[in-house]
Amino acid sequence: MRDVEINIKGMVSAHTIIAFSIFIATLMPHFFVENYSVYGTHLAWLYSVSGSVAVVNITIFWLLGISPPTKKHTLSYKVSRLVKSCLHFVASCLFFHLVLVLYGATLLEAPLETFSLAVLLSCFTTLRCLCALGPNVQAWIRVFSRDGAMSIWDTCLQITTAGTLIGTWLGAFPIPLDWDRPWQAWPISCSLGATFGFLMGLLVAPGWIYWHRKQLTYKCK
Repeated sequence: MRDVEINIKGMVSAHTIIAFSIFIATLMPHFFVENYSVYGTHLAWLYSVSGSVAVVNITIFWLLGISPPTKKHTLSYKVSRLVKSCLHFVASCLFFHLVLVLYGATLLEAPLETFSLAVLLSCFTTLRCLCALGPNVQAWIRVFSRDGAMSIWDTCLQITTAGTLIGTWLGAFPIPLDWDRPWQAWPISCSLGATFGFLMGLLVAPGWIYWHRKQLTYKCK
């Protein structure tokens, strides 16, 4: 039980750093992009947040030693693992792009905006899975199946991924409304919804795990 509480404290610290990085990433383009605003130069904000979340997640998961141990330590194996992870990430971006088109995003209009949102979603979801589980699709299927979590970080992946996808879905509701607001332009409301959903996942995950720590103890590594 004590190990669980220590891991939860580490999770709280990690999530605080990630949330703070999003705040910093929101402000940083102001010094480099003329007339910067989250609405007016939305892609600049989106790229800044995506890059920041990617770097901070990789660093935190590596420092905390959450990534699965590798049985092989040869350079060729590590390079192969890195290449596979990159390919998984690219495939995830293409998959999210396809899903967004199927859910109503225009195929030929604003393709850059759609793909940029797909990159953001991949940074919030797929990248964290790659950091925690590696390029192991079977492990991903296990984690996102019922009662498949084997650690509190697996449960955290479930919660943050669900928060991101639900936030994106809810963010799409205002787009077709005839309010003529600047934040209704594609994909502003969806990317903001995804970000708020991800942040809510970061906030909810430690609390939910702590509340259910007695039931989840057997799942912890």
